[in-house]
Amino acid sequence: MERNTALRCGVLALQGSFSCHAQSLDRLGAAHREVRKPEDLEGLTHLIIPGGESTTLYRLGTIYGLLDPIRAAVRQGVAVFGTCAGAILLGTGPEPPPRLGLVPAVVLRNAYGRQKESFSADLKIRFLEKPFRGIFIRAPKIIQFENDSPDSDSEVLGVYGGTPVLIRYRRILLATFHPELTEDTGVHRYFLSL
Repeated sequence: MERNTALRCGVLALQGSFSCHAQSLDRLGAAHREVRKPEDLEGLTHLIIPGGESTTLYRLGTIYGLLDPIRAAVRQGVAVFGTCAGAILLGTGPEPPPRLGLVPAVVLRNAYGRQKESFSADLKIRFLEKPFRGIFIRAPKIIQFENDSPDSDSEVLGVYGGTPVLIRYRRILLATFHPELTEDTGVHRYFLSL
């Protein structure tokens, strides 16, 4: 596929499933680079914060000095996509870990259970015609999302069992599942359209 160089996407590459997100972006022809230092954020239009272990991700983000630069990037209009642990960091909720609080959503860690309770399910995603196979690994749950204000520019895009699993707040997308672990690039394509 021809590479789209207008989009400059970064994938936070401290730990977790960052290489799988890179493969999804490759399938879409989207230019991307790994982000490990604050200067790696320069010039990006989009940033993916992958799944992994949320407290480890927060600690490494602190050590590498990335958390405040990520906040600044969001204020400057960079679109951000947090999956699983990334969704935990971008939202709010009880610690650990401390949260960036960039999305008015309470996201609970391991809310469906531990590793042995991981599962997959077909999801109806608002912008996709066919069901999307959601893979939930020690998945968080979005238990509260402030999306009822007409000026908040937010929406629930996917639900599982009556609970939001994919939400958009301005140019930030949160998924409690792992779209990067499938061959389906529909969710990544939507993110790149933000």
